[in-house]
Amino acid sequence: MRIEQLQAFLAVAETGNFGQAARKCGVTQSTISRQIQSLEADLGLPLFHRTAQTKLTLGGEHFFPHARKICQEWENAERALSELREGKQPELCVAAIHSVCSYYLPPTLQTFCRNYPDVQLRVTALGSDRALKVLRDGLVDVAVVMNNRFLTASPEMVVHFLYEEPVEVLMAAHHPLAQYPKVPWQELARYPQVVFKDGYGMQRLVQERFALLGTKLRAAMELNTLDAFRGVVRQGELIALLPQSALMEARKDSTLAVRAISSLPEALVREKHLTNLSASDSGLTRQVVLVTTRDRLQIPPIAHFCELVCQSFQCDRLSIVGG
Repeated sequence: MRIEQLQAFLAVAETGNFGQAARKCGVTQSTISRQIQSLEADLGLPLFHRTAQTKLTLGGEHFFPHARKICQEWENAERALSELREGKQPELCVAAIHSVCSYYLPPTLQTFCRNYPDVQLRVTALGSDRALKVLRDGLVDVAVVMNNRFLTASPEMVVHFLYEEPVEVLMAAHHPLAQYPKVPWQELARYPQVVFKDGYGMQRLVQERFALLGTKLRAAMELNTLDAFRGVVRQGELIALLPQSALMEARKDSTLAVRAISSLPEALVREKHLTNLSASDSGLTRQVVLVTTRDRLQIPPIAHFCELVCQSFQCDRLSIVGG
């Protein structure tokens, strides 16, 4: 059964004449006749009395409301897709890491709202791994996250590099590590740490680095907001490894100290057989990327939002990196 057959059936039923139905559908009368015959063969019942005034049979009368409902739903679906292609979607959903939500996205959000006033923008601060999962599940349209190649290495994913930043140490102003301009890696393992909860890319990044060095990470507490990190760390011995952009407020707080992390010493690299580690990797950095899917980039508001984000970081036009 095809939609053209249902449309032909409705046209004949409403006009009572095969010729008028053909003109209404913009096809020949013989085409209408073949479509009705084929539909009747599919259904196993005649739909019309072929008399001077074409009338519905009993089967046709029962079938008529169902055919009309199906055709109406088809028209609604076509209209919805047409509006989507034209950028008339009701909302655009974005998931982004906390530091990006706080410091980088606000100007972009305002520009987008001016350019697409009829599209409701929904922005949620999530951990990177969680944000990528909801993107893959179709719950958001765009994710601005810490890169995770394991979650973006699929053909439908489009990944664009935004920036790379160092990871630094947050501590209380009177903490023993505050004496170092750059904290040695060996010293980090001596103190308990506050880490992000599961689902946050930073937790994974820190755990992977400590595992790589064969050092135990002393995770004493899990948190998920930057305010909570600052509040806990300023109390005493606990430290936290956080990306540079997440430490903007901490730098203004006299009760807190922020220190860079030293690159791995060559002796440690040799001891741990990390000879393949590049000079830039011997420190600790994170990459922040924009991620969406190929099909979403065909929708004007989503494509425009992605372009605005890239422009805000002075990036090139969106390009496919992953998959």
